[in-house]
Amino acid sequence: MDMIAGVDEVGRGPLAGPVLAAAVILPNEHGIIGLKDSKKLSKKRREELYLIIKEKSLCIGIGQMSSTKIDDINIHQATLKAMEEALFNLPTTPKKALIDGYSLNSQIIPNEGIVRGDDRIECIQAASIIAKVTRDRIMKEYAQIFPEYGFHNNSGYGTKLHLDALNKYKATPIHRQSYKPVKNNMPSIKWLKENNRYDWMSTKLAALYLFDKGYKIIKLNNDGQLNDRVDIIVKKNGSFSLVNVKTVLDSDMIVSSLNPDQEDVERLIKSINIDKNKFFDYIPFNIDIMYVKINKNKKPGIHHLISIN
Repeated sequence: MDMIAGVDEVGRGPLAGPVLAAAVILPNEHGIIGLKDSKKLSKKRREELYLIIKEKSLCIGIGQMSSTKIDDINIHQATLKAMEEALFNLPTTPKKALIDGYSLNSQIIPNEGIVRGDDRIECIQAASIIAKVTRDRIMKEYAQIFPEYGFHNNSGYGTKLHLDALNKYKATPIHRQSYKPVKNNMPSIKWLKENNRYDWMSTKLAALYLFDKGYKIIKLNNDGQLNDRVDIIVKKNGSFSLVNVKTVLDSDMIVSSLNPDQEDVERLIKSINIDKNKFFDYIPFNIDIMYVKINKNKKPGIHHLISIN
């Protein structure tokens, strides 16, 4: 068996989300029919082939670089690093890697760059499909938190809806700040205050924090009017949590020192019990409180208090 990995990436052009690469090793006689560059397949066919490749491939590795990393080192370098990470994450080390585009000079695995390899080489085509579907699914998850931008349809690319949303709602933490349309639409404390968006932003920051910690976002309150009730419903390891988010604006307050008093907890439990019929599918559940401190020119501070019930 040749043990050759195909490597491809997706996500150079979007304004938001990671750049993602996949490495795939196919058996010599894989029997997969219809492999193509993912861009030349319908969404339905990509999803079908994704499942077949997952089943029949010898192994798959995924690498991704966040929007923050893209801003730090530029999209070209981030793409190369995502490809290297995909190869590193293969459970089995291939004898050789075929890279869509150009070779990876810093990669210890022997590799060869093939221009338009996703049009010609089946293992690269398989990697293209895995990368595209994986990234689209990530952006669909982000759409739960940021529905205003249409990520479930545009995957972070600069569609009219996306650009209009940037102008209206400003950029999110998953946007690439080094890209001009994003750089020109960064939210400021003044904008948040003038548009009454503090609580709206706090809910999204809390949800993004939970997502990065491995929670699945089930539901998000997007009206931006926080009070003693549920703002986020999440699931992790089979357990559901109902989360109340509180915005902190006191610049001198240390958010990690905050703890709800008993009245806080009782009000939240009471408000949940009133609406308990809405959450019957999620019982039993935990009750969490999150404090989000919005700072000028600093990263937000987040304090997550788990299972207060």
